[in-house]
Amino acid sequence: MLKLLLTGVWVCAVTLGAVYFSVQLATAPAPDEAGTKKANLQLVKGESITIPVINDGGVNGYFLSRISLRVDKTKMAKIELPATQLMTDELFTLLAGSSMVNIANISTFDPEAFKQRIREGLNKRLDDEVVEDVLIEQLDYLSKADIREQNGNGTPRSVKLVEGEKAEAGKEAAAAPSH
Repeated sequence: MLKLLLTGVWVCAVTLGAVYFSVQLATAPAPDEAGTKKANLQLVKGESITIPVINDGGVNGYFLSRISLRVDKTKMAKIELPATQLMTDELFTLLAGSSMVNIANISTFDPEAFKQRIREGLNKRLDDEVVEDVLIEQLDYLSKADIREQNGNGTPRSVKLVEGEKAEAGKEAAAAPSH
């Protein structure tokens, strides 16, 4: 009888231990903050734009650019203005309205500072930290002389200011621009 009682206690202890450890292993780990933040980001694809470079009262060349943004989905949903048009306006302000890029000395161009100015300018305009990251897909300079030299004989030679960054389109949903 004593053996039967000890066997029952032993079976209960093993069962309780197994249930306890299985519950401990089955609980999901706390989500990491970086993964949650990345899941909350949405890609806003930029359009290709051409920005004239005006010096001494005339056009000296053109910037050819395509820039995309990673934005906070929840904050972006509250904004009524289309992000693509805001980004285009900010690019015109940076490239045409200031001497952010010195064409005579391209080696002084800092792409990180350029992306930071775009991000800060858009966030300031939106009065919130909506833009998390700026992706430069294309930023080239095409001089007026190169356009004339090309004269219908193929693609003009442009100066590539930044090697393009590709957005991870498979992981993020692209926002459709509202027209």
